[in-house]
Amino acid sequence: MQEEQDIREKILKGSIAAFREKGLKFTMDDVAGLLGMSKKTIYHYFDSKQEMLLGMVDYIFDNIKMSEHEIVENEDLTTIEKIRSILGVLPEGYKEIDFNQLYLLQEKFPEVYNRVQQRLENGWEMTLGLMQQGVEEEVIRPVNLSIFKMMMEASLEQFFGRDILVQNHMTYQQGLASVVDILMNGIEQ
Repeated sequence: MQEEQDIREKILKGSIAAFREKGLKFTMDDVAGLLGMSKKTIYHYFDSKQEMLLGMVDYIFDNIKMSEHEIVENEDLTTIEKIRSILGVLPEGYKEIDFNQLYLLQEKFPEVYNRVQQRLENGWEMTLGLMQQGVEEEVIRPVNLSIFKMMMEASLEQFFGRDILVQNHMTYQQGLASVVDILMNGIEQ
């Protein structure tokens, strides 16, 4: 039912806004207050904060995938621009989210942390296809795409598994841009 889906999406957007404000310390009361909605309504859709966080992970990653489709279909971008964009994609609405504290997921919400890892490891078909196209067009050198994927995944997993962004006073977006830059340009002068 569309109305049910709309309410669920509204709650997920509210939970993302609450996370933006308070990090993982947000409560169901915070979400209810932001939305002007009763906690009972929220609990109808999400039994717990963990279930809400799982929903947020899927919602965010689904939106990232939609952004990836838009990048791939954008005929104004070169293959290199598409590759850089798709590797560093973060939809506009998520750029203000403080992902730095996500390393706390591993300890406090291990199931949510595992979902993040699972989503990071899957859905690479578009990206790898675009990279293969870049190799065929000779705009990137032939590299083992499985190794490239593993390096990218490992970097992102470190952001979520450790406090490396916090220690380096970087946002998630800055860290992601650095990883993409190093992987695309290497370290040679």
